[in-house]
Amino acid sequence: MGRLFGTDGVRGLAVSELTTEVAMLIGRAAAYSLGRDGKRCKKLLIGRDTRESCGILEAALAAGVCSCGTDAHILGIVPTPAVAALTVMYGADAGVMISASHNTFEFNGIKLFNSKGHRLTLSQEQEIERLVFDAQDQMLPRGVPQIGRVYTEKNAEWDYIRKLLKDSEANLDKLRIIIDAANGAAYSSAEKLFSCLGARVRLINASPDGRNINMHCGSTDVLALRQAVLETKAQAGIALDGDGDRCLMIDEAGNLLDGDRLLAILALHMKKRGRLSSNTCVVTPMTNLGFFPWARENGIVVTKTPDVGGGHVFERMVQDGYNLGGEQSGFIIQRDYSTTGDGLLLGAAVLDIMQSRKCLLSELAQVFRPYPQITVNVPLRAECRGIWKDVPDIIGIIEHCRSSLGDDGRIYVRESGTEPVLRIMAEGRNGEAVRGCAEAIARIAEKILGNTTR
Repeated sequence: MGRLFGTDGVRGLAVSELTTEVAMLIGRAAAYSLGRDGKRCKKLLIGRDTRESCGILEAALAAGVCSCGTDAHILGIVPTPAVAALTVMYGADAGVMISASHNTFEFNGIKLFNSKGHRLTLSQEQEIERLVFDAQDQMLPRGVPQIGRVYTEKNAEWDYIRKLLKDSEANLDKLRIIIDAANGAAYSSAEKLFSCLGARVRLINASPDGRNINMHCGSTDVLALRQAVLETKAQAGIALDGDGDRCLMIDEAGNLLDGDRLLAILALHMKKRGRLSSNTCVVTPMTNLGFFPWARENGIVVTKTPDVGGGHVFERMVQDGYNLGGEQSGFIIQRDYSTTGDGLLLGAAVLDIMQSRKCLLSELAQVFRPYPQITVNVPLRAECRGIWKDVPDIIGIIEHCRSSLGDDGRIYVRESGTEPVLRIMAEGRNGEAVRGCAEAIARIAEKILGNTTR
């Protein structure tokens, strides 16, 4: 049996790796295995982002779903958290989002949610993989064909927006903000939500053409947003990613607030109001070292997952009953309102805190002082995956850098679960030493793995 799932669902080059045949089989397997009480699904939702490959993959998924006797309900272009929320609101057995999140247009992916709007468990993912690779005939109905129907949910976007309005209760009256929609799934819903909350909204990168999703925009490249905030003297900027499940922010002075800062702002606000479960938030190994002493000083307990990924964060939150957790990327789960990261909900929450405190976003950003941190991505060919861990020169330079940083820093090297790259993160009190370590490891890795560009 092969592996389909990575850290954030199924992902690959659209049509050539994530083929229509695979999409159809995943749709059939999801319909067959994700129903309540071990039965087939009766109703399954499908949402998508703005990539040009989404249409053909949506058709393939719907065909697979219907071939199993399940009705496919098409949501259209909506953010990933909308699929999770609407799966519950519409009483569906499962939900599927077609998106490769922050990746460029040539990639696509499939994310699945159960009837509670939760990401699939490992055992559920393994069952879908078993069905796709080893038991395709098992999924087909016996006897008289049972064919599901395809329905279009015309009110899906507004149903999601109305839920956010109810959950956030933010008052952003006359707040001047700029939203970079990354030419992605939230390009329409973002402006509608924040306008309804009272903000004066200017939208940039909100003209998707199928290929410009995440292209020099959104949370992966905040340069355009920073420039727009400074030029228009806006009070804040919100940078979304391609599927709208993460958010970064720019303050009025053009400074970036990453997920660590946003998580700290929320955690402190919730603790002061007695709303932070067990006074605890969940983080990952990528969380800045400066977060931990800040949390101790403010009476906030931090629990760290063993690996990166929103799935690990949510699993720990459910397991121990916590209601706040997230990643440096801006994927933050507010479990009182959502079962996954939601960039729109996060942006509204932070701006509401800013408004209630009558302060600038730059003042909120001073919540803690992060250590200097550098991340370098080294392209990684498929045949090179995994071998770097056994190369003495690579391991040697990693250990040398760890020794040189000592207790004042750290090195974290891993293969990305969403992109074909080796991520090299160095962090510590000394910014120059941190940069030197990250670049030294990258040079050795590129040379040995046969890559020449970064």
